[in-house]
Amino acid sequence: MVMSASYQQSSRVTPELLEKDPRNRLLSRGPRRRLDAEMVRDEALALSGLLSRKVGGPSVYPWQPDGLWRAAFNGERTWATSKGEDRYRRGLYTFWRRTVPYPSMATFDAPSRETCTVRRIHTNTPLQAFVTLNDPVYVEASQALARRLMSEGGQSVADRVRYGLRLCLVRPPKEEQVRTLVELYEKELAQYRGNETDAKKLATEPLGPLPENLSVAEAAAWTSVANVLLNLDGVLTKG
Repeated sequence: MVMSASYQQSSRVTPELLEKDPRNRLLSRGPRRRLDAEMVRDEALALSGLLSRKVGGPSVYPWQPDGLWRAAFNGERTWATSKGEDRYRRGLYTFWRRTVPYPSMATFDAPSRETCTVRRIHTNTPLQAFVTLNDPVYVEASQALARRLMSEGGQSVADRVRYGLRLCLVRPPKEEQVRTLVELYEKELAQYRGNETDAKKLATEPLGPLPENLSVAEAAAWTSVANVLLNLDGVLTKG
């Protein structure tokens, strides 16, 4: 099915197709919808280079806010955050308790698993943007993606931006997008050069210390750019 021409169609619609097939009953265009909850996190980890390719094994416990289980179970049970590569396993392996579901996946409409779900409902809400902008899982992915841009993207700012756009959108970048992100980088760099404490926090927490050859201010600025890349509509939306 996924290899079929119908499935692989673009979601773009022309006036001619809209006139002939307004409800898309003839499958004249592909669907356009946000990725499923597990895929949103998996994609961020994959683009950043953090995603673990390990297959099988027991459930894992990626980061979630402190105290959720203590409140639900009167302190008798706690969420022991996984270490090492288990922090970066695919969402499929995340431990799930129906009374206290993994919060970021619940925000992205993951089923509660109380009943069988034949078809998922997809919403777009401000809370979802707060998750992908501020949740430590996505901040950590942004930090790792920033380091990837700095090490693999070339020497110039524009080359690194183009590399990031190609990596995340899987298509040639538009020059307007490149200019916008270059301006963002320069603005962020000027800000963090005057505030080393905030720069270090943004560039290293929670991922960990920077390689010795990387500038803290530059890494913080690239983290801001990477955060924008991971929040692009073309990254979070299929089609």
